[in-house]
Amino acid sequence: MQRIDHPLLSPSLGSQKTVSSFHFGTAGARPKIYIQASLHAEELPGMLVAHHLRAMLDVADGAGLIQGEIILVPVANPIGLAQRLDHKPMGRFELDTSENFNRHYPKFSDAIFEAVKGKLHGDAQANVQQIRQAMGEHLRGWQPSTELQSLRRALLSLSFDADFMLDLHCDCEGVLHFYTEETCWPQLSPLAHLLGSRAILLARNSGSGPIDESLSGVWWQLAESLAKVGIQVPIPQGCCSTTIELRGELDVRHELAKPDAQAIYAFLQHCKAIRCDSPPVIPAALCEATPLAGSETLHATSPGVVVFAADLGQTLAKGDLVAEIIDPVAGTTSQVISGVSGVFYARIRDRYITAGGEIGKIAGSTPFRTGELLGA
Repeated sequence: MQRIDHPLLSPSLGSQKTVSSFHFGTAGARPKIYIQASLHAEELPGMLVAHHLRAMLDVADGAGLIQGEIILVPVANPIGLAQRLDHKPMGRFELDTSENFNRHYPKFSDAIFEAVKGKLHGDAQANVQQIRQAMGEHLRGWQPSTELQSLRRALLSLSFDADFMLDLHCDCEGVLHFYTEETCWPQLSPLAHLLGSRAILLARNSGSGPIDESLSGVWWQLAESLAKVGIQVPIPQGCCSTTIELRGELDVRHELAKPDAQAIYAFLQHCKAIRCDSPPVIPAALCEATPLAGSETLHATSPGVVVFAADLGQTLAKGDLVAEIIDPVAGTTSQVISGVSGVFYARIRDRYITAGGEIGKIAGSTPFRTGELLGA
């Protein structure tokens, strides 16, 4: 194992943060797997999973079992981790810009189009190499002007040429759920099943530029862009990425994190990054994959105290009661009703809501939303 520290651009005199990456196996070996935790810095379950996974990778590395290259970044956002206001963590948005730490990553297909359009031919694997090379050159030419930009560049520089990219997050309260692009789902379905995912949300570009889709989207987007100008060449899905929501913010417990780390380790064996005597058994799915465009975000129509009637992981029918909102001044109760049928997979942690505030999410099977599919 090798540890490498990556200094970020200093935002102020006498202040500098670093991102630390841990490297296992052989640099340049395939498959390359990149795993990071807590890009939204208040979402801590991934850090604990990374802690247990690192110990397992240390053993495997020492035993010579790692056939590929594995990079683990257990603390992906030292900027957000240091942000606190009134004793509360503020790790989702950078305080200087109000930008979400997991948005606004580059659209590589646009950035490298001119560099690759004349270099791609009939050899699919050679095309993968050309595209990765162009992505690397683009990143090397990017001169960040802020600490936040330097964080984005550091994470992408570690992950741009990965075969698989796992981004560990969590919700406020939730069951384990899984986001990925449609083109990545066949390759990543074993991981979702090993983790016991209770909801699986698929999209073809969810919008806003999260890091996982910056890495997986370039492949199919570039193929589409080239086809529009009459260039038909084979471009495989060179990177399969996912955002894994490890339940809720308070689910930071060894009895959850250890099995999650073991499930990820088994996936690394499955994709032959780690040698094993027999391939791991992939469990049966606990849910069907559904479109992210079919996920309903429930909102409060009035302010008050939130009393949930539905449990996390419960399968709801359209019209079921999800929560009541109590106004103790007026003595009134309003109801939040499910507009779709599906699994109630995430909800807020606070129990007071203002009018229009988000209450929770239900994984419906029929697409009905368009445009930006992710929250703020």
